[in-house]
Amino acid sequence: MSKNPLMNTRINTKKVKGIKDGWFSETEAMYPGQKFSIALEEFSSEKSILFSQTSQFQHILVFRSAQYGNVLVLDGVIQLSERDEFAYHEMMTHVPLLAHAHPQNVLIVGGGDGGILREVCKHDCVKKITMVEIDPMVIEVSKKYFSKSFGAAFNDPR
Repeated sequence: MSKNPLMNTRINTKKVKGIKDGWFSETEAMYPGQKFSIALEEFSSEKSILFSQTSQFQHILVFRSAQYGNVLVLDGVIQLSERDEFAYHEMMTHVPLLAHAHPQNVLIVGGGDGGILREVCKHDCVKKITMVEIDPMVIEVSKKYFSKSFGAAFNDPR
């Protein structure tokens, strides 16, 4: 068992869904016949599982991967990794903001990881940012485990 610093509880690494023999495997019912796997850092559950807890809405898992940095998983489905999240967040943000003549108010629906928020904050013309996220635990987990990549965007006063 490893210590879970966010919620001050212990994680039974042997019971984390999707992790086996040093690998996380995503198997999604929507895509039968395929499986996506990522190696844990040092192939070790004990060293790599940073957070695993069920919120009021979903199971949240954060682990350190061998090649992709920290990885966020919601209900067994990979949401992002530190290494490649920019490709998604930049396109989801800059294309619509640059298509608008003068965006001043931005609404982010979801986005609890903070990636879209980080990219919106790069636009000085935006005066007000409103983010609506159903699961506050996703925000807290992102602030803690993704602070170097995009968690710091939550400090922007807009």
